[in-house]
Amino acid sequence: MKDFWLIIPTYNEADNIGELIKRLCGIFCQCSILVVDDNSPDGTADLVRQTQKQFENIYLLVRPGKLGLGSAYQTGFTYALEKGALVVGQMDADFSHAPEDLFKLIDKIESGYEVVIGSRRVRGGGIVGWGWWRCFTSYSANALARKVLSLKTKDVTAGFRLYSRSALLKIDWVNIKSNGYAWQEEILFLCEKAGLKVAEVPVLFVDRERGKSKLGLSEVFNFFKVIIKLVIK
Repeated sequence: MKDFWLIIPTYNEADNIGELIKRLCGIFCQCSILVVDDNSPDGTADLVRQTQKQFENIYLLVRPGKLGLGSAYQTGFTYALEKGALVVGQMDADFSHAPEDLFKLIDKIESGYEVVIGSRRVRGGGIVGWGWWRCFTSYSANALARKVLSLKTKDVTAGFRLYSRSALLKIDWVNIKSNGYAWQEEILFLCEKAGLKVAEVPVLFVDRERGKSKLGLSEVFNFFKVIIKLVIK
């Protein structure tokens, strides 16, 4: 796909990022990959620089510290749009999202949808490697958000997504104040309220094998805080 930019936020992903980039480049040679790294102390950025010697389509932005997932996407989206991106994608750096599944998301974008989500919560999708408690809390949070905010999308917190340029120009994502995983919730809320064409395609989310999860109690708290904020808004 021409002018397709993929944004990958990182913090301490040295165990994964080099292999992920090589795998992506083997599949999408024309895709521009932008890594937004929050000054990882484990040398993630150095590994990305090594891949830049092999591939011309790798870009790196290093921020001064751990500023959060949401702001990383805002930084990446802004950079990609300034470079002329027609489609902007996002995915995790830990192989939770299979690079090969990008083909399914791209097909939907090319068929006319403005936002496409790799969904764990539609028929054919699922989660591998989570314990029952994490599955329960994730399902409950999604169900609550959908009910309270009247969202049609089933996987509200999915981090595997594609946005068309036109979609991002129709919503005020630049001024989203939420950070962390709550950012996914708020931008989806804006997309649906703007009447954008949103599609979900089934994917398997596989829990990371290497590195540590960034999900903590503060992320869960912010998720529910954003629900309240959006209801009031």
